[in-house]
Amino acid sequence: MPAISEKEIQRPKAVAIITARGGSKRIPHKNIRDFCGRPILSYSIRAALESGAFDEVMVSTDDSEIVRIAKEWGARVPFLRSADTAGDYASTDDVILEVLREYEKQGVFFERFCCIYPTAPFLTARRLREAMALLDTAESVMPVVPFSYPPQRGLIVENGRVRRKHPEYQNTRSQDLEKMYHDCGQFYACRTDAFLRDGTTDVEDLVPVYLTELEVQDIDTEEDWEIAELKYRRLNGTDRHL
Repeated sequence: MPAISEKEIQRPKAVAIITARGGSKRIPHKNIRDFCGRPILSYSIRAALESGAFDEVMVSTDDSEIVRIAKEWGARVPFLRSADTAGDYASTDDVILEVLREYEKQGVFFERFCCIYPTAPFLTARRLREAMALLDTAESVMPVVPFSYPPQRGLIVENGRVRRKHPEYQNTRSQDLEKMYHDCGQFYACRTDAFLRDGTTDVEDLVPVYLTELEVQDIDTEEDWEIAELKYRRLNGTDRHL
């Protein structure tokens, strides 16, 4: 048996937590629906496994079909999600806390984790490695992407009439406005002690991983799904990872 290196001994234990409940109102069976030839959940599992950044890649779910598919693609499902965290009003933080507590009951403690959404086909192993490495110097990591249009120029509708939300920026050049970003909705990496202290991955010591528009696509509606598949095929081809 080969000797274990000092680096391997000192490497903090990390878990990838892929959240995939069975219920989905807007897109039925969203988390395991076919996306360019395979279940969309498989893309998150494959990215986590290929990253080499985790001691365990698990799926948190309440659904037996998701359990089957998760295991088929190489993830573990050591326990099922409770009814409390499988409902419509449970937060991602609620799910993370339950997973960490369940592992603790089994005598397993992870110093770091990455919560990955199951509908993230543009996520790559490289981005996950980058995020987990940033936890060496920060408590939490969030992938962000710039707004494609300055939000300071946003419009609202009041009584059927269009109004500028911030009229003071009406004549400000776009390049002179503060650059703003939004959450990509792909993953959150965090040190466990920081999460347990604050009850959230959104801690003060939160650093970004900057993504491009080509790496990001919301998938909340049927139209989003169609756009995402067109985008994925254009970027990668349908034979990628098959």
